[in-house]
Order: sequence, then structure tokens, then C-alpha cells
Amino acid sequence: MKLLRWGMLAVLGLAWQSALATVQTKEVEYTVEGQVMRGFIAYDDAIKQKRPGVLVVHEWWGMNDYARKRATMLAELGYTAMALDMYGEGKQAHHPEEAGKFATEVKTNLPLARARFMKAMELLQSQPSVDPKRIAAIGYCFGGAVVLEMARSGMDLAAVVSFHGSLDAIEPAQPGKVKARILVAHGADDPFVPQAQIDAFHAEMKAAQVDYEFKAYPGAKHSFTNPDADKYGQQFKLPLEYNAAADKASWADMQALFKQVFDPKREK
Repeated sequence: MKLLRWGMLAVLGLAWQSALATVQTKEVEYTVEGQVMRGFIAYDDAIKQKRPGVLVVHEWWGMNDYARKRATMLAELGYTAMALDMYGEGKQAHHPEEAGKFATEVKTNLPLARARFMKAMELLQSQPSVDPKRIAAIGYCFGGAVVLEMARSGMDLAAVVSFHGSLDAIEPAQPGKVKARILVAHGADDPFVPQAQIDAFHAEMKAAQVDYEFKAYPGAKHSFTNPDADKYGQQFKLPLEYNAAADKASWADMQALFKQVFDPKREK
């Protein structure tokens, strides 16, 4: 009876701790050059000490629920995460032509893209739960290209992870400029990223002496992390496809990188 009682107490104790570990979320607004931006912050309020912050840059569809979902997943891992807005007003695209227009407006105005990213990073760093010296960024599709560009420009980031993003550079990395460790999570069967672009990326990273890793997941196509990819692919007749194995593997690879860069034993 005593062993049974202790066992029940242990189970109840674990359940109580789990109940305390609640991910809190909030919508936030901030302004960049007169434009209102709409973001989303998630964190676990059971963690009392300051923790690393992770920025999440959305796909070309805009600041939607998928970006919020990934921010929440990061909070469940113990980070404070912010899904940021690169289009302004939280705009979302509902057709590839509209998405392409929104994305092109950002990619062709790199100073504005940097300003929007920096403002979001400053907001994340100001959160009470965040250690402002330990910041990373991840991005999906369009967002993957954005975080790579921010790394190339020398943003003070510990790491960036691009999930099925394009690899071509607006301003190529220069030796000694890139501070972030880079992970590219690439679908090996992604038709939007030709081999010539991959080869050019490797050459650029090596020439700039960047600490990077390139992972290609067999059988994975574009947008392989998004469960809605099949729906979008069928609706718009695009080669988009969710791949559960690649999604799981790439998320684990991201976690491994973050463990390395945020390990207290590695801090100076």
C-alpha cells in the first residue's frame, strides 16, 4: 500500500508540474518606418530563467497560423519565439500570384527587409523571458531566404535555419561578416531550387568561410514541413508536398544545432 501511495503521489506530482508548464501566447504590434507590423510571441511561463529567443519568418503566404504554430512549438522546447511580419499589417496571400507580389516587394528592397527584421529582433530581445544575447532565426520558403540574407548581412544571430528556402543571394556573404551558424534544410527533390543554385551556395559559403551545414532530405519536395502543402499543391497545381519524415528529421536537426550554439558550456 505504501508503494502504491508513493506511486500515485509521483504521478500526481508529474501531472501538477505539467499543468504548470503552460505555453503563453500573445499578438503584438510594432511599427517600422510608419508601417504597422503584426507579430506573435510564445513562451513557457513555467520557465523562470531567461532563455534564448528564436525569430520565425513566415512562408510567402504571409504571417499566418502556420508561423504561429512553429513559434508555439519552439516555446514548447523552452525558447521564447516570435513569428514576425515581413509584409506589414499581418497581410496574407491567398493565391501564388499575390504571394509572389508580396515576397518580391520585400526581396527587392533589402534595406526595408533588414529594418523589419531588426525591429522584430529588438522586440523579441526586450521580452522579460529572453536573454538578448542569445538569438536565433528560422524561416520557411520565403522566410528561409530571408533568414539566410540576414545572416549574410552580419546580423548578430547565433544561428539561422532555412527550411526549404531559396539559396540565391541578394548580397553574397563576405569573409568575416557572417556571425551565425547556418543550417539549410533542403528537400532533395525540390524543383524550385536547381542544382546550379545549390552549387553556387556551397561555393559562396566556403569562400566566405561560413560555419554551415547543408542537409538534403531524400524524396522531399518544396514546402515539405507544412501539412497544408498537399492542399496548396493540388489547388494551384504546384509541386508542393508534405513529407512527414523530412519534417521530423529537419526539426531534430534544428534542435541539435540550437543545443550546440546555446549550450552554456560553449558560452564565452
